[in-house]
Amino acid sequence: MTQSQTKEGSVDGKPSVAESSLLDRVVEGCRLMVRMVQQDEWRMADIISTTTTPDGKQRFYVHYIDCNRRLDEWVTAENLDLSSLRMPQRGSKKGGHVPIESSSRGGSPDRNDVSKKSVGRKRKIPLLPVEEPKVENGGDAVETKTSSAPSLRGSMSMVGHSEDALTRIRNIDAIELGRFRIQPWYFSPYPQQLTHLPCIFICEFCLKYLKSDTCLRRHMAKCNINHPPGNQIYSKDSLSFFEIDGRKNKSYAQNLCLLAKLFLDHKTLYYDTDPFLFYVLAEEDDRGHHIVGYFSKEKESAEEYNVACILVLPPYQKKGYGRLLIEFSYELSKREGKSGSPEKPLSDLGLLSYRSFWALAIMEKLMAFKKENKMLEEERPITVVDLTSMTSIRKEDVVSTLQHLELYRYYKGQYIIAISDEKLEAYQKRVAQAQRTKIDPQFLHWWPKESRRKV
Repeated sequence: MTQSQTKEGSVDGKPSVAESSLLDRVVEGCRLMVRMVQQDEWRMADIISTTTTPDGKQRFYVHYIDCNRRLDEWVTAENLDLSSLRMPQRGSKKGGHVPIESSSRGGSPDRNDVSKKSVGRKRKIPLLPVEEPKVENGGDAVETKTSSAPSLRGSMSMVGHSEDALTRIRNIDAIELGRFRIQPWYFSPYPQQLTHLPCIFICEFCLKYLKSDTCLRRHMAKCNINHPPGNQIYSKDSLSFFEIDGRKNKSYAQNLCLLAKLFLDHKTLYYDTDPFLFYVLAEEDDRGHHIVGYFSKEKESAEEYNVACILVLPPYQKKGYGRLLIEFSYELSKREGKSGSPEKPLSDLGLLSYRSFWALAIMEKLMAFKKENKMLEEERPITVVDLTSMTSIRKEDVVSTLQHLELYRYYKGQYIIAISDEKLEAYQKRVAQAQRTKIDPQFLHWWPKESRRKV
């Protein structure tokens, strides 16, 4: 149905009687064609939630099939193609849907039945408790009560999307962080007193959240830091890394996790930050050090993960900072004398970023190794263990990257690394073209705990 067809069935922009009848059947779980507001194209979408505005208009929160959840949005009735409405199929474990005609013959409960069941039905409790910080004194965050929760990663769990529809709905329209006003992508459990505001204002140095620009200016006059708390362990040119202990700087760590959740879909937030370290990347100018992104890691990881959560804030994306964060995490692993790996499973975007880093790091070592062999006029083999030792990338990640690059082959009863001259030349060109900032180990002032104790 096109926009003109939708309007033909209405009078003065109001839906016809037939459309009103169909509109009443649009409930949570339905599927139909929806016009994307931002891109002005029609896509199949699921209805996540419905609401009625004070002026009596119905609004629908939709998720577009096969699209990232950051595109989820509220739409009005004129953006729905009611002729394509499909009702959730009763008893279907895979979330099946049936056309409206089938549902009217008993394939799906009617509106009244759904409403009655919804009233008496309890929502499933999220797997992790999310405590809301209290807001006092004009919006400043104060201490938060933490409940007992299982020890999970980076103050965010690996659990998939909560089945509670409330946590699937983006609850904040905008945040202002420093000189940027950013539209969030996902739900984050900021206090309800703030979520109805058109914008939440965040101090870019201590990450406290406030309800207005006036409150922010008042806070900035009293805020006595112009950089993330913790130890500055790396500084070169205008870039710095700060190591922040989740136990010593609990308020900052919790606020950082709240901010990160706005842009991370595959994590569920909770407030136990004590077992984690946070490494914040910042850009320096005459006003101070401005947060660009961060990664977190467990202080003691049985699986030896060197990254739990990783994020580059939207204004700084596509500038090579993601790769810089990943590279820095492996520099720490090298100092520890260990091989590291990010916590699995990775998000789709995370997997692409890591696979790109692994491929380039491994190819650089292979090129250097082949060059050395030519100089020595010998053909020494290189093994996966060698590559792990050179890069601190875990063996499993090295193997998967070599397989992805089609360099790992089975030959005469054993696996070998086979690289052609053509592939080497292609990567040499790629490395030469990639003008990127790299971590310089000389400027890293950090040692593992064991070394610190010895000193």
